[in-house]
Amino acid sequence: MELSALSRDIEEELKPGPTLDVHTHLDATHLAARGLYDILLYHMVVSDLVSAGCPDRGRLSESPSDEEARVRIERALPYLPDVSNTSCAWGVRIILEDLFGWRKPVTAESWRELDGLIRERAAEQGRAREIQAKAGIRRSCTELWRRHDGRADAMLQYSLEWAFFGRAQWGEYDTALWELEKAWSEGAPAAPAPIGPDAARPVPARTIRSVSDVHEALDAYVDAIPSNVLGTAQHVSTDIDFHSVDERMMASALRRRPRAGRQERDIYASSIVEEFFKRLEARKPQVMFQFSLGAEPLPAETASGLSQATLASLAETIARHPGIRFQCYLASAHANQTLCTIARELPNFTLAGYWWHNFFPTFIERVILERLDMLSAARQVGFFSDAYTIEWSYAKAVIVRRILSRVLADTVIQGQYDKPAALAVAREILFESPRRLMGMEPL
Repeated sequence: MELSALSRDIEEELKPGPTLDVHTHLDATHLAARGLYDILLYHMVVSDLVSAGCPDRGRLSESPSDEEARVRIERALPYLPDVSNTSCAWGVRIILEDLFGWRKPVTAESWRELDGLIRERAAEQGRAREIQAKAGIRRSCTELWRRHDGRADAMLQYSLEWAFFGRAQWGEYDTALWELEKAWSEGAPAAPAPIGPDAARPVPARTIRSVSDVHEALDAYVDAIPSNVLGTAQHVSTDIDFHSVDERMMASALRRRPRAGRQERDIYASSIVEEFFKRLEARKPQVMFQFSLGAEPLPAETASGLSQATLASLAETIARHPGIRFQCYLASAHANQTLCTIARELPNFTLAGYWWHNFFPTFIERVILERLDMLSAARQVGFFSDAYTIEWSYAKAVIVRRILSRVLADTVIQGQYDKPAALAVAREILFESPRRLMGMEPL
């Protein structure tokens, strides 16, 4: 059988699933797109539009008004033809054609009709579950704060995306301290601070002034992690030099906070991250430390970047905490081979999916090939959508299955697998591995 025919055949067999989506931002109160803006202005598409010259660089508000949505859509429309070549635009077309039967261009004359159709379908009972089933997704994991009253617990499980102790923010040097203060002040899991320099930084009710305050705040943070949390999603920045910090160094850096620079930033993050790991390993070993890697801040959004020094530091940290299960979401494809070699030797480290700046077919194919060649299928997760609506979960599942099918077909043609083995590999990385590694429970 020729490659293209075998690829289509494998894709058809993979279409019903099962798949587990290990990282999303789905919100229980609006799982399906609330209007055209939730599809057309997904933040990855916004970056496409910026590349074409659209002046709107920021993300939409969490719950935009009708006026904000209208203005942003109408300002984006002139740039849509110029991004029709991108894979994100392909994702938009998959959504509109497969889920709404819409095959016309989105224009100034037609967008309101399409917006009305999307709003009408969103109101249908069972719509989100229908799309999830069509995608072959048996369960999705999302941020705990998006659980709300638990109305979507049958479809969702939860990760703790609350404070980011290892994240850099553009133009800030005390981010780790402020993130910990924010969580300490809130007392219970809440929404994370957004990315970017325009994000408001309210003054927390509780301020860290001493090393003992750091310890007390971290004790409270770990104790506040609920039993229904599968993992604690954070970010590890390559911009930070993570190194050994003793209490004397941390105390001195705390006194310099009003004039903090890069040195102080690195001390704060290194100390807080290490102390957090000690507590997580001792008190909540059932909680996986899921972290993103390779997306670094710009004045708006992020860009892909990762240093070898960060990878070496990461390996040391993972080896130092064998009681923590680490799982990485990678946004810099050039580091994939190094991470595979680390995962081959450290049994508490696994890799998941294709995150943000890797979620493009060229890089997805490369990452799949490298991981299947180098790493046990039981140590890798083959999909997560990072989606904010179930429609984008669907589109990304379609794209990944298509690429995975092509990769697997090629391995069959060259004799590496036979077809049953290829299908077994697909099931392992899409379903069995996330179920076993994370404790996800399929519907």
